[in-house]
Amino acid sequence: REDGFMISVASEVMAILCLSNDLKDLKKRLGQIIVAYTYEGRPVTAHDLKAEGAMASLMKDAIKPNLVQTLENTPAILHGGPFANIAHGCNSVRATKYALKLADIVITEAGFGADLGAEKFLDIKCRKADLHPDAIVLVATIRALKYNGGVSKNDLSAENLQALKAGFVNLEKHIENLQLYKVPVVVTLNAFVTDTQAEIDFVKTTCEALGCEFALSQVWEKGGLGGIELANKVLLALEKESHFKPLYEVTASIKDKISTIATQIYGAEGIKYSSNANRAIKKITEIGLNDLPICIAKTQYSLSDNPLLLGRPTGFELTVSEVRVSAGAEFIVVITGDVMTMPGLPKRPSAESIDIDEKGRISGLF
Repeated sequence: REDGFMISVASEVMAILCLSNDLKDLKKRLGQIIVAYTYEGRPVTAHDLKAEGAMASLMKDAIKPNLVQTLENTPAILHGGPFANIAHGCNSVRATKYALKLADIVITEAGFGADLGAEKFLDIKCRKADLHPDAIVLVATIRALKYNGGVSKNDLSAENLQALKAGFVNLEKHIENLQLYKVPVVVTLNAFVTDTQAEIDFVKTTCEALGCEFALSQVWEKGGLGGIELANKVLLALEKESHFKPLYEVTASIKDKISTIATQIYGAEGIKYSSNANRAIKKITEIGLNDLPICIAKTQYSLSDNPLLLGRPTGFELTVSEVRVSAGAEFIVVITGDVMTMPGLPKRPSAESIDIDEKGRISGLF
């Protein structure tokens, strides 16, 4: 068989860590991992190899959420690290449920855009953990909108209302995607000092016209005080009714589920499957694992699978190159375009800047 490397944050074990409810569930899921197939085509699992006990023992502490504090000394729970472009992009189920026991309002983050982290949070994590979100906060920047409107990275600091209007279609699509789930949406603008009042006013007016609450976030500059406006808008959104419903039924065929995400979330016109992908879909259906949610690996730079298509692409075809079943994570991974599951990271990792002295004082974290 042909195989390769995968970055740990996109691995099935990372997904299992983040989707397990407890040690029993962790052990069960680890045992479900398919490691090979017999000559007759039957899956060989970690349970068949009697490996899940040892695997779960190694992870008995890793499954515990981490309680940390923010720079303003407020509690935060940090646990799990799957990327949202090549994995399901959410923190652990245990961390979220732990937080729900301790606080009236829990805020959790899903990576990248509403086409990636949010879709997977709503269609995979919420479904698996029986979570029902009451509101969604969509974070945008004027710089990113102007970039989607055709402005080069070197010119993003200059006011450009024409480009902002052209690029707003990208944010509009993300808003429409989230509204499909019948949950109130708040759009917050992550403020930069180069943003002009005219640009802020345009985004605010246009978002409100689309039925969203809008708030300017100045948390980066002012800390918690810069988030008061956003917090109040979230409280308003929480007073509205939420009728959360996942985008698709897991009982639909694999291709129908992929098509629903591709057409309704990405805006694709059609889907092109490689021969390998078609064979994999047939095999997954034959072994009875077709009734699982879909986790699409796709570029984060575009709504499409082509990182060069900015704004709101239309008329494109989504290319599915590979389909894999993660039986332990209990979802089906769909590889699209040229996305890599072993991406390159910086030549100089942040770890090189971190140090500790003889008195235990750590430096280089920020």
